[in-house]
Amino acid sequence: RSAFIASSTLRSKINRHRTSSQSITPLAMSNEKECFPELVVFDMDACLWDQEMYEMRAMPSDTVIGDLNGRGEGVKGVMSGRDRISLHEGSLIALQELSDGKYPDTKFCMASSADTPFAEKVGRASLKLLEVVPGVTVWDLLMKTWDNVDVNQIGRQPPLSSNKSKTHFPRIREMTGVRYDKMLFFDDCLWGDHCGMVEANCKEEDSGVGPATVRTPNGLREQEWRQGLEVYAAHASKLASTK
Repeated sequence: RSAFIASSTLRSKINRHRTSSQSITPLAMSNEKECFPELVVFDMDACLWDQEMYEMRAMPSDTVIGDLNGRGEGVKGVMSGRDRISLHEGSLIALQELSDGKYPDTKFCMASSADTPFAEKVGRASLKLLEVVPGVTVWDLLMKTWDNVDVNQIGRQPPLSSNKSKTHFPRIREMTGVRYDKMLFFDDCLWGDHCGMVEANCKEEDSGVGPATVRTPNGLREQEWRQGLEVYAAHASKLASTK
């Protein structure tokens, strides 16, 4: 319930930053920057990073320092017992580009159906340790873009479930105010076709269209990140042509 109370505050902040023309014509594609999604949603396990949280046996503690794509030395991995959790290459690139301001009208969030409460805790702790650039964690970046409101949907404990299209995405839609057809979603889809389910079940009433999606069975590599932006641009262009 507290999340939905927070959502009204967040939506008011979002609305203050939207132009009057966007409010009148939400499907308009009047300039190039609008070809980027308003919201990019990432699955976490085996997509954002290289591990499955349900397999982790300890809370992350020790960190692994390494090169962050030439941006300096930072936390490149965290240790859960003997297991190392690291961002996939495309995830780090995407996060760095967001941090650089390359997508000023785009925000990121997470949608993960982590199996157990402990798996959720490990995932959240990892987000708060892994760095995008030196001194800035994934969590820092996510919270900055959402004015310190946690819109991430992580886990499958009620009110969430294992079906992201029925619980995670409707809650993200409610909390952020971002239309489904303005979203781009990445998921490994190794344990079910989450991309297909989200496409089928999360559609806007007026357009009949849901998020653009990209499957990442080998994790989010740079090529999938670039592909996702191209898929969304085509998605947005087709949507605009049907107005």
